[in-house]
Amino acid sequence: MIKKNRIVFILISVLIFTLNNSIAQDTTQNIRENAVQVFIDCERCDMDHIRREIPYVNYVRDVRDAQLYIRETRQNTGSGGREYSYFFNGQGKFEAMKDTLVYTSGPNDTDDEIRTGRTSMIKMGLMRYVAKTPSHKEINIEYDGDAEIETMVDKWNYWIFEIETSPRFESEESYKEFSFRNSFNANKITEEWKIEVEFDHRLSKTKYTYDNETFVKDKTEVELENLVAYSLGQHWSAGMRLDFLTSSFSNIKFRSDIFPSLEYNLFPYSESTHRQLRFLYGIGASLNQYNDTTIYAKMKENLAQHQLQVAYRVQEKWGSINISLEGSNYLHDFSKNRLELWGDIEVRLMKGLELSVFGGIARIHDQLSLVRGELSEADILLQLQEMATAYSVDGGIELSYTFGSIYNNIVNPRFGNGRW
Repeated sequence: MIKKNRIVFILISVLIFTLNNSIAQDTTQNIRENAVQVFIDCERCDMDHIRREIPYVNYVRDVRDAQLYIRETRQNTGSGGREYSYFFNGQGKFEAMKDTLVYTSGPNDTDDEIRTGRTSMIKMGLMRYVAKTPSHKEINIEYDGDAEIETMVDKWNYWIFEIETSPRFESEESYKEFSFRNSFNANKITEEWKIEVEFDHRLSKTKYTYDNETFVKDKTEVELENLVAYSLGQHWSAGMRLDFLTSSFSNIKFRSDIFPSLEYNLFPYSESTHRQLRFLYGIGASLNQYNDTTIYAKMKENLAQHQLQVAYRVQEKWGSINISLEGSNYLHDFSKNRLELWGDIEVRLMKGLELSVFGGIARIHDQLSLVRGELSEADILLQLQEMATAYSVDGGIELSYTFGSIYNNIVNPRFGNGRW
């Protein structure tokens, strides 16, 4: 009798455990099914890390299936870091819920620190949406920090400096090249001022054997670019460029350019991460000395030039557009001009289908520094001297389509290709 009671007790215990486990599974499944459906639109995001750190939402592959669309934009800060803006746009039952959060990384932050900061900002933005779903039961909010506010003193007065050197070499049986690049950058960016100084030095030595003849050539370029810009409000800016250049490739012994400019942004600069339509006009002078006689029989000349640039940028949940149109000409001869168009367009045509088009085209009629006479075979083969051209074109198109399950919550890094 005792043995039978023990068996009955065991069977009842197993039944109770099974029922409890089933209820727990059903509850967990119900929470997961009713979790916020999120689409994250960002560049170079570590989505595996985000899924691990934020497992209480459903990640969907198409923006049309999402209840919450999160878009990340970025721009460089004056300190050398980056400002990441996060736009939270509710859809469906969250239609009226929108928010914007900003995370700023420091110039010395590691990739892991930046990744953690970006993910934490997404977590904070998600809370008001998660709070309206059963997933809020999985969340525990804690404060881990010091509430004391310290006054920050910048001993560098917002100046950032960067020094870089990069020697490279390449060697084959009939071709050898050694190149050396040095650069120095200094910039100071505040709400009112933008000051940039960029110095670049490039040197390459090339040895090439062709048709039993050996060619040895050097190519050098030294460039110093300076920009000072001042804010005139939410739409206007004034600035000046002062540049210096020496280039064996472009037949420039020495050139100095001074270019005062004025810029107008149709939209406030505070909306620059979302949309821009900028018009920039500048007029200036260029003092030129050449290494060799040009095709216009000049060894030196002073030239006046002006330019107009129109740049448009918009980023929305349907895609993004970046277009720039720039025209310039020399004032002594309007036939000496250049017109350049560059664009990058990404559009989500329909569920799973995305189209990307990018490229540029330039109409070139302002190569005043070209060397007079025919180029040597070595100059042509080794691209050591600039050649005459009336245009340049480059670009491409990409069409992608994905289909299948709309959810992609699972992280599985096995047999990866070694890249993050």
